Amino acid sequence: MTSPRYPYQFQPRKVRAEFFRLLPISLFVVAFGAAFGLAATQEGLTPLVTIVMSTTVFAGAAQFAVLDLWGADVPVLPLIAVVFAINSRHLLMGASLYPMLKDLSPGRRYGLLLLLTDANWAVSAQDYQNGRRNLEVILGGGLVLWLAWIFGTWLGAYFGGLLDNPKAFGLDMVLGCFLLAMALGGRKSPRVLTAWAVAAAASLVAWAWLPPNTHVVIGALAGGLVGYFWLDRTSADGAAGARTEGGAREH
Repeated sequence: MTSPRYPYQFQPRKVRAEFFRLLPISLFVVAFGAAFGLAATQEGLTPLVTIVMSTTVFAGAAQFAVLDLWGADVPVLPLIAVVFAINSRHLLMGASLYPMLKDLSPGRRYGLLLLLTDANWAVSAQDYQNGRRNLEVILGGGLVLWLAWIFGTWLGAYFGGLLDNPKAFGLDMVLGCFLLAMALGGRKSPRVLTAWAVAAAASLVAWAWLPPNTHVVIGALAGGLVGYFWLDRTSADGAAGARTEGGAREH
């Protein structure tokens, strides 16, 4: 029995380049890491526990949501449900990367996804739309974002007065603007733009009318469904057209 071949090989030089490519956005991550470190210590977590959480979990929005449920008696099942709901968008993000991930061995594939964030996924997806396979940005970019999150958490846990309110500086808009630039900077096909527009509209409606944090899930599902069914229909039509054309040539 022959062992499976995995053609994608990481390029160390490109990993380093992607590390520095996402370095500017990591400054925003440091600021919010500091905000999380401060909030966690105010909820009674020790600085060490707070830093260990950021090191092992690495899920900013989910970590903030956990603090809302923290107390003397932590409700484990609701906590699991909230974290899963917030991070469920990673199901779609991972699926969108599958055409590249399938060329990695299972160990590298799942290890790489530990560093997947909204920012490096957006860059990788945009590059793929433009015809470039770029998993190095998941590794290099994810590494700089992870280190920035840990460093920011450390700052907030031990020097909480540095940044009491990140929103006062407009830092809460940085990642949103970055993702919007990634969406509009890639190949502007009608399917991609429609999926983004539907996701944005659905998330706004959910934010206004549904419980907190559900807008993340609703927006991701709405945009994902548009992309999936539109792509599926387009592929089916293309395959049918190819069969028809082939049959015509035979006759």
